Order: sequence, then structure tokens, then C-alpha cells
Amino acid sequence: MQAETPEQGNRHAATVLIAERAAVLILLALLLFGIVRVLEPFAMAICFGAFIAIGTWPARAALVDRGMRPGIAAVVMLVLLLVLVLLPVAMMAPSLATQVGQVVGQARAAFENLPPVAPGWVSGLPLVGDQAAAFWARIANLQGDVKGLIAPYSGQIASLLVSVGQAAAESVLQILLALVVAAMFWASGDAMADQLRDVAGRLGGATGVAAVEAAGGAVRGVAWGVVGTGILQAVLMGAGLAVAGVPGAAVLGFLTMIFSISQVLGPLVVVTWGGAAAWLYSEGSTGWAIFMLAWGLVAVSGSDNIVRPLLIQRGSAMPLGLIILGVFGGLIAFGFLGLFIGPALLAVAHGLLHAWRQAGQVAG
Repeated sequence: MQAETPEQGNRHAATVLIAERAAVLILLALLLFGIVRVLEPFAMAICFGAFIAIGTWPARAALVDRGMRPGIAAVVMLVLLLVLVLLPVAMMAPSLATQVGQVVGQARAAFENLPPVAPGWVSGLPLVGDQAAAFWARIANLQGDVKGLIAPYSGQIASLLVSVGQAAAESVLQILLALVVAAMFWASGDAMADQLRDVAGRLGGATGVAAVEAAGGAVRGVAWGVVGTGILQAVLMGAGLAVAGVPGAAVLGFLTMIFSISQVLGPLVVVTWGGAAAWLYSEGSTGWAIFMLAWGLVAVSGSDNIVRPLLIQRGSAMPLGLIILGVFGGLIAFGFLGLFIGPALLAVAHGLLHAWRQAGQVAG
């Protein structure tokens, strides 16, 4: 039997090494695939919880710096957030049914007083004038019978209500899970941050660590901007409604905060103060209706364009234009979580580009 030459032995060893590395990579890929499948149902809650923890980290750090243990600080933060979320809902629930009843009563009264023939400007609307006039006549013939009005659409309305209820229940569950995840980050965030910096340092050196810090700053800035602007708009809306004498000012203010933070429902902020102005006008308070329009346009909606960018920029060293592109681009690409993902990705790219330029200048 012919003995193996050294060259053949080297080839055999290289082949074995390649096979072993391929097997390790395959096993690692299977492991990662299994981890992704296990965490996939909780991906939204994990991401949202991480963003909540990053955005509120200064408050958690203040509690720990005062001698509170991280676990206790996490429990305190969790309880505070639950109170802030659930207490307004509990306070709003008893009056919500009354408010809905008042709205239905006002709609019924408005339908009863409609003239039988639509005004000329309604029938003269382009494309939809004839349909609008026919719908106007149908409403007038019903003479305030709201049930008769919605009867032909009862199936669609029921389906819509079921879908909205399911979406609301899922959203509440995701928020609760996100708060639990955030509490886990608050409890062990220091060790996790050190491990993340260590991994980033091993992969990219000082540039990798700086990229992680930039991403965290961008997420924190967006969290401050989104939540802070929502709170400010809610306070301004509630104050304006209370001064103008609109009923349910506190409820509408709280809903304004939800609309503003959700981003997707942001246009409903305009509907809120616009609807309040229309109600004031229908009640004969023309002056207060004009005040509500001006207050909503300048103070409530205008603050979104001024305060939000300033708050976001406080948490990130990126240019303001790049932050705005990240916020809106991420929202379009990834939905609500894209508000945080977009600026974080751009912050990492901005940091890497800056480090690459600096390295080129040093080398030159």
C-alpha cells in the first residue's frame, strides 16, 4: 500500500478543516434559525421594550445613582408606567359612554333638522355631487333615525368593529409584553450594554463601540421627541378645549396624546380640534370656534413641527435633516417601530462614514 505524501496529507487536512468549518457554520445557522423562530412571536414586544428602556434609561439611572438596586428600580419604573398608561384609561372609561351618547344625540338632532333637498354646493361637487345629494335626501327622509341609516351597512360595521377590537386587544397585549421586556432591560441593562459594547469592540474596534452609542442616542432622541411632543400636544389641546368650553376636554386631550404618539393616527389630531371648532360654531359660539381653529392650527399642530425635531436632536449628534429622513423613512418602511429603527440605522451609517473619513485623513 502506497504511503501518503506530505502534499496529499496537507490536502486531506485542509479538506477535513473545510468540512468541519462548514459543519460548524451549518449548525450555527440552524441555531440562529431556531432562535429566530422562538422569538418571532415576541419580536414586536422585544423591539418596543428595548426602545422604551433606552428612552427611559436616564430616569432608571437616576434611581440607581440614588442607591436603589437595579431590580427594585425596574419594578418602580414598571409600576409608574403601568399607572401612567392604565390610570387615564380607567378615569376616561366612565365618561366615555356618556360622551358617545351625547355625540349620537347631537347627530340625531342634526339629521332631524336637515332640509329635504341638498344645497346647491353639495350637488355641484365634482365627481361625487349626485351621490352626495342622493345620500343627503336619504338622511333627510329618515328624520333622525340613525339605526335606519346604518342598517344597510350593519354587516360591514360589525366586521370593522370586530377587526378593531382584535387589533386593540393585540395592541394592549403587545404593550404589556413590551413593558415586561423593558423591566428586564432595566434590571440587567448594565451587563447587557457592557456585553454589547464588548461584541461591537471585537468586531469594529472603537468605531463599532461609537456606532452602538450613536444608535442608542438616536433611539433615545426619537423616544423623547415622540412621547414629549405627544404629551405637549395633549396639554395644549386640553387647555384650549377647556378655555373654549368644549365638554370632555380631558378625554379629548388624552386621545390627542394617543393619536400623536401612534403617528399613524396623527391626522386625527387635526380632526379633534377641527371637530371641536365645528361644534362650537354649531352652538353659535363663532368667536370661540375661530379661537379653536387658530389654537389648534398654531399651538397644537404647529408644536409638532417645532418641538419634535428639537427634542429628537437633543439625544443624537446627527444632523437634523438626517434625523427627519430616518424618522419618516423608517415609518414608511417598517411602520411604528420604524420611527426608532430608521434613525438608529442612519446613526450607525453616519458614524461609520465619519470614522472612515477620519481614517482616510490620518492615512493621508
